[in-house]
Amino acid sequence: MTKLTLRDLEVRGQRVLVRVDFNVSTEERDGHLAITDDTRIRESLPTINYLRENGAKTILMAHFGRPKGKPVEKYSLRPVADYLHTLINHPVAFSHETIGKIPEEIIDHMKEGDVTLLENVRFHPGEEANDPVFAEALAKLGDLYVNDAFGAAHRAHASTAGITKFVKQSAMGFLMEKEIQYLSHELTKPAKPFVVILGGSKVSDKIGVIKALMEKADSILIGGAMANTFWKAQGVRIGSSRVEADKLDLAREILELAKEKKVRFLLPVDALEAQKIEPGATARNTSRVMPEHGITDGWQAVDIGHATISLYEDEIAKAKTILWNGPVGIFEIPAFATGTIAIAEALARSKATTIIGGGDSVTAVKQAGLADKMTFISTGGGASLELIEGKELPGIAALSGRP
Repeated sequence: MTKLTLRDLEVRGQRVLVRVDFNVSTEERDGHLAITDDTRIRESLPTINYLRENGAKTILMAHFGRPKGKPVEKYSLRPVADYLHTLINHPVAFSHETIGKIPEEIIDHMKEGDVTLLENVRFHPGEEANDPVFAEALAKLGDLYVNDAFGAAHRAHASTAGITKFVKQSAMGFLMEKEIQYLSHELTKPAKPFVVILGGSKVSDKIGVIKALMEKADSILIGGAMANTFWKAQGVRIGSSRVEADKLDLAREILELAKEKKVRFLLPVDALEAQKIEPGATARNTSRVMPEHGITDGWQAVDIGHATISLYEDEIAKAKTILWNGPVGIFEIPAFATGTIAIAEALARSKATTIIGGGDSVTAVKQAGLADKMTFISTGGGASLELIEGKELPGIAALSGRP
């Protein structure tokens, strides 16, 4: 690591500002906001507990939702403070203001080992604008800064990057360190065969990642709506399936690059097709997807088919390292989730290092009840893709360097 980590800091008696990612999934229940997926909160616990055990005064900062620079009651972090209290079995003070006198007074009364959560940083327009005045006001609340919000590390915001200019030392937390270890270091020289599974809807979202991984992967398995763009680029009929019509040349370029790099670039050989994308819609497995078959006119590809599942399972079984980003079908609808669940199960059976690169594939692995069978599950979406692509993330770049 070229940046300071939490272990490098002398934290006892210090006010430590910690940027965490508490942008969690919630739903309304009986007039209250209930947290439906607490992964991001739980993943921050090693950092929070280390600071508590080592006598720091821990001040947590986070964003939640998209309040667009003004206070919005439904995006308040108060329920998260209550929830965190139950997880660490210690009171969590909540400041209903992010900066100014109210948090200053709460922090003045903190003892070593105490924890305070500040209100949503995105209630201030200065956060996303990376306004130095807002960043300095945040920095005034602490002595040291720790960034453990990997999911927001690709954003150059006041609480992720700007704040580092106004504190004496800034370091990465344990979650940030773990994310870099798996998504960067482990993938620099992955154990071979290295199999990459890419799903999701758009080729354009993954172009940088595909090109970066083409240098290292032995096989790349494609699923989701992005497969439609590759099919169409090869002259396969795709019916009414979603396609990026303006990216066909890009798809052909990627297919040529795979041949040049001698990477097995596998597209689905059959599909589940449906007349509508909704629960209960009529669906059927296609015959082989070739130029003379393809998807039926008026129908849409909604999942990989039986033959593709077998093909991809065989490829996964040979792997020593596997990276998966993006579901291979519209898994939110149970009838269209068979392929995605089969991929998750194949990874669970594998003896390879299995890395789930953030986004919807994390949700899919959890829905399948297989999260504990994976080597590493990233908490980032866009941040994961950018790190895999080899980009420098502003939230990491801004931290203090190791002497």
